[in-house]
Amino acid sequence: FVSSLLVGLFSFPFAFAKSVEKKATQLKNTVSNTISDFVPGLPSAVSVYDSLKLNLSGLNRKAFELAQKGYEKLREQGVILNDSIISVIDFSLPSTEKRLYVVDLKNYHVLYNTYVAHGRNSGTVMANSFSNSPSSYKSSPGFYKTLGTYNGKHGYSLKLDGLEKGINDNAYERAIVMHGADYVNPAYIPMQGYIGRSQGCPAVSPREATPIINTIKDGTCLFIYSPGTSYQKRSSLLG
Repeated sequence: FVSSLLVGLFSFPFAFAKSVEKKATQLKNTVSNTISDFVPGLPSAVSVYDSLKLNLSGLNRKAFELAQKGYEKLREQGVILNDSIISVIDFSLPSTEKRLYVVDLKNYHVLYNTYVAHGRNSGTVMANSFSNSPSSYKSSPGFYKTLGTYNGKHGYSLKLDGLEKGINDNAYERAIVMHGADYVNPAYIPMQGYIGRSQGCPAVSPREATPIINTIKDGTCLFIYSPGTSYQKRSSLLG
C-alpha cells in the first residue's frame, strides 16, 4: 500500500503536467486558427467587386472574376511585380462606354474608369475580332504585364508584355502599347456612333494617358476581357 501510495504521489505531478501541456496545445491551436480566420489575405473577386459596386459603373462581373483569377496565378508565379493594382479592359462593353478600370486592390478604390480604344479591324462599336499577328490592326485579349515607359510618336507611352502564348505574346513585337490618342474622345460618339480606333493598342485620351501610365507602369497586371468562349478555352491562366 505504501509503495503504491508513493508511486501515485510521484506520478501525479507528471500526469498533471502532461494534461496541462495537452490542453495548452489545444488552446494554442484554437487561438491560432481563430486568428488566421481574421487575418486579411488577398481580397476575393466577389468582395472587391461588390464592395466597390463595380456593377454600377458597368464592369462585367465575370470579367473581374477572370481578371483576378489569372492575376492570382501570375502573382504566385512571381510574374507580377506590383500586386496592389489591377487594370481591366472590358470588351463586353462598346467603345461608347467607359470600359477601362484601374483598381487599387489593397485600398479598395477605383483609380480610373475611362474610355479606351480597340483595334480598327477588331470591330466598329464592339471589339469582337482578335489577332496576335503583326499588321493585323486587331486587339489581343488576355493578360499582360506592364513594362517601362518611353516617348514615341504618340508621346508618353507604356510598353506591354503579352503573357499568353499564341494569344497575345506578339504584343511587344507588334508594338502594342498604351498611349494617348486624340481619337479617344467621346465627342466622336454623336457623329459616328463610336470613338476612334487604334492599330491594336489600348489607347486612352491624351489628357489621361500620363497619370494612368504612371499608375500602372513597372509590373502591374492588365487584363483585356473578351466575352467569347474562344479565348477563355485557350487561356492557360484561366484553364
